Amino acid sequence: MAAKAESRGREVKLLSARNDQYGGMIVDINGDELMDPATFLSSLTSSIAHWKLQCRERRVFGSNCVIERVNLVEAAVKKGFWYHHAEPNYLMLVYWIPQSAHTLPANATHRVGIGAFLINHNREGEDIFAAAVREVKEETGIDSEFVEVLAFRQSHKSFFEKSDLFFVCMLRPLSFDIQKQEQEIEAAKWMPFEEYAAQPFVQKYELLKYIHDICKAKMDGKYTGFSPVPSTSYSVLKSYLYLNTSKAPRPKRERESKL
Repeated sequence: MAAKAESRGREVKLLSARNDQYGGMIVDINGDELMDPATFLSSLTSSIAHWKLQCRERRVFGSNCVIERVNLVEAAVKKGFWYHHAEPNYLMLVYWIPQSAHTLPANATHRVGIGAFLINHNREGEDIFAAAVREVKEETGIDSEFVEVLAFRQSHKSFFEKSDLFFVCMLRPLSFDIQKQEQEIEAAKWMPFEEYAAQPFVQKYELLKYIHDICKAKMDGKYTGFSPVPSTSYSVLKSYLYLNTSKAPRPKRERESKL
């Protein structure tokens, strides 16, 4: 970005930024571009003002600061950036634009995403099934109950360069009045399953077509997903094991309790 801005009669160079796939922008503060903290603070101030005017739909800026430019971190923090995560050779800081609480996930070695299908038969340590119910409630206003995990996908080098685990869940709606969360989703409505499947964006992506086929098989009684079964591990704390309960053997203690 070669844009420049005027500040009190002098020219200020705007920082280079690139769009990311999540509605944000990344500012790379690398070691090749020598800049003292005062000059950087001036450029950052002008850049933020410029981005707010030119990129009204943007939600967040990420500042990827390599270790050689750590002297600029204090200036970024003064402008409202905060630490998100650090790796051996860089520090990631973030800045949230809207006047609302941010919805950025915390850093982790893996990121877990939940995709939920609500089938209407009228035609920060959270369990997967509970997260699916909560997310649907927060983003659509629909109350629901968990049915099954239908499938999951793992990908690497995804959000903030971390691995991504995406779980496809089936829920049963308990209410039907949609109250869309404006910041998180673009549109929400009830529609026939066939109408959903016919949408161009579903047909475009192989993953979405796989999900459609799995959901259709489940609705037709030809597929069984995974249900959460309470269990304990080495820590003796309760956790959930997800398995196909229609095929899996019952635990020994459960068999004995039925004798």
